[in-house]
Amino acid sequence: MKLVNTISEVREATAAARRDGKTVGLVPTMGALHEGHLALVRRARDECGFVGVSIFVNPTQFGPSEDFARYPRTLEADSRMCREAGVDLVFAPDAEEMYPAGFAAWVEIGGVTEMLEGEFRPGHFRGVATVCLKLFNIFRPDCAYFGQKDYQQLLVIRKMVRDFDLPLQIVPVDIVREPDGLALSSRNRYLNAEERRAALVLSKSLAEANSAFDSGERSAAAIQCLVRAVLDSEPLAETDYAVVVDAETLLAVERIEKPAVVLLAVRIGTTRLIDNAVLIPPLT
Repeated sequence: MKLVNTISEVREATAAARRDGKTVGLVPTMGALHEGHLALVRRARDECGFVGVSIFVNPTQFGPSEDFARYPRTLEADSRMCREAGVDLVFAPDAEEMYPAGFAAWVEIGGVTEMLEGEFRPGHFRGVATVCLKLFNIFRPDCAYFGQKDYQQLLVIRKMVRDFDLPLQIVPVDIVREPDGLALSSRNRYLNAEERRAALVLSKSLAEANSAFDSGERSAAAIQCLVRAVLDSEPLAETDYAVVVDAETLLAVERIEKPAVVLLAVRIGTTRLIDNAVLIPPLT
């Protein structure tokens, strides 16, 4: 495995892979890797001849009051995990490599960026879309792998790829959870023991939604109320949003007659966690 820091090194390595007839898979990350990231890597390894992982804590997707400064940076451990998982190349640039002096071009995606995370984190998706477009141009991957925990982000990236006619496939990978249900996240390491226990309220509320849906409930408002009741029962939880929306547009729905998604953003202490569950009505 190669660990490189420059765009030119990535382009040299991926060009060599293509000359050997290999497809290129990309797993974009901000590091602090865990089993959720490794699920993306394993999927890429199964499907592609050459696998690249980017590790870059992207400053443009953090707001001024967010956790950019304290976001965990664990490159040595991350590199070891990538090597053991069969990654061919890790790209770990600094900010100056990705955003050189005079950088002034941004990607703005409309529609799916304008609610939920877009409302609570202004400018977030502009930073996400911009850095992903840059990574796609650098790696020129055949496939790029994204976790479904960041559900809205996945929709944003898919829309960008469609709208700009980018020649790659976006591959979603299921959420990976701890045995007790907590969705894996690099930010989980911020939680103390009491907060870690309290954080289970997210997966518990989604389990309540799934149970009601499986029992035949199709009212989005009713399921949303059940979810909020569970979240509100946890004193350490402060909910930014808990909604049931259309799975493609993220617009509100009254009845779940086609795929919908329950989306959560909840603060446990000073840690903001997101989670979701997709509800798919059976074919009739």
